[in-house]
Amino acid sequence: QVYLVESGGGLVQAGASLKHSCTASGGSFNTSAMAWFRQAPGKAREFVAGLSGSGGGTMYEESVKGRFTISRDNAERRVYLQMNTVKPEDTAVYYCATLTGPPSCKIFPYEYEYWGQGTQVTVSS
Repeated sequence: QVYLVESGGGLVQAGASLKHSCTASGGSFNTSAMAWFRQAPGKAREFVAGLSGSGGGTMYEESVKGRFTISRDNAERRVYLQMNTVKPEDTAVYYCATLTGPPSCKIFPYEYEYWGQGTQVTVSS
């Protein structure tokens, strides 16, 4: 069993920066793919950024490329999402997620087994 606990989030103005963290307990963190998803009101949960467990290859959703950065600290069992130059359309509940099995990053929510509790990010214009 893997437990994910998130921190970060909040209310910020457009153009600001924000950093989420997600701490994992249980499982084989060092070799596990980690990802961030988000869900805006009335919309489906969508992939934001992912990090493979096999050397750190990253993937980003097109709209966040160049603005968001995913990273991990294996010693601390944490994954981070640095959000820069945020926009009102980034407003959503953000979730970290992980899966057991192959370390490659996945982009669909159904492929992930474990989820954090979600943290709200609201970007005002």
